[in-house]
Amino acid sequence: MAAPLVELERLVVRLPVEGELRAVLRGIDLTIGVGEVVGLVGESGSGKSMTARTIDRLLPAGATVEGVVRVDGRDVWSLEGDALRRFRADVAMVFQDPRAHINPVRRIGDFMTEAVVTHHLMGRREATARAIELLDAVRIDRGAMRLRQYPHELSGGMLQRVMIAAALMARPRLLLADEPTTALDVTTQAEVMAIIDELRHEFGLAMLFITHDIELATAVCDRTAVMYAGQIMEIGQSAAVEDHPLHPYAVALLGARPSITVTRQRLDAIPGQPMSAYDAPDGACSFAARCKHAVDECRAGMPPLASVEDRSVRCVRVEARDGMARRG
Repeated sequence: MAAPLVELERLVVRLPVEGELRAVLRGIDLTIGVGEVVGLVGESGSGKSMTARTIDRLLPAGATVEGVVRVDGRDVWSLEGDALRRFRADVAMVFQDPRAHINPVRRIGDFMTEAVVTHHLMGRREATARAIELLDAVRIDRGAMRLRQYPHELSGGMLQRVMIAAALMARPRLLLADEPTTALDVTTQAEVMAIIDELRHEFGLAMLFITHDIELATAVCDRTAVMYAGQIMEIGQSAAVEDHPLHPYAVALLGARPSITVTRQRLDAIPGQPMSAYDAPDGACSFAARCKHAVDECRAGMPPLASVEDRSVRCVRVEARDGMARRG
């Protein structure tokens, strides 16, 4: 069996919060195969974006990283100089708000070509030609003219497509997509997702896809991981996780989702407040305080991520719950 493209093992990330280091990721184990798409879903603050930023070495100053972060066999956090520049060419990131990540006083052409020219991956003429080619691939016409425009001259949907095109400039093997459609209207969301899926197949990209929408993750991803308070609670084949979730948190997320086929008086809200990883209790299940199935055992120790049926689940009661966490 071929080695995974991305390997995260026992990953712990701490950030300075109010003068002390606090964990925001707590023991993440995750792999992404060559050409595979893995989704991360969960509430805000669960650690989805932090996982992607750790892979791409985009953590803020003062952060500490423990565990293993490997991409294509390389220990990401030990890379320096030319090795780090080559790594940057293999991994690209698409952010959720293009207006916050594209310099408003620089032209589109500068944004798309600066990195590959600065790091001598392409000459300026070759980079310009590739930028025009990629703009056409993301369905933006008159590419040469667009390169001369400024961000304020393009719509939000067009800017997101520019960001996708820019991410592909260096021919990466891995795309980190951090909620790339959140800031867009529904119609534009569908267009952007279609473009991402089309380009992923065309270029043979692996992808880590971050979203709040578990249904969207099922449509896009081969496997889906459900995150809560800096940990993976459940991971398995996307259709299986949506159709038959095993962890009570995954069940609760699906129960809180509106349906276009089922009429209900009100949605099943998850009680309590979302918990940040640095507020999670040590030595206990972080979801126990919000879980209607929690017992003393859930508060007595940190559950491991264990194999159950066709996936991995972090729940001490999952095998004995007698169907407690099944949909419906």
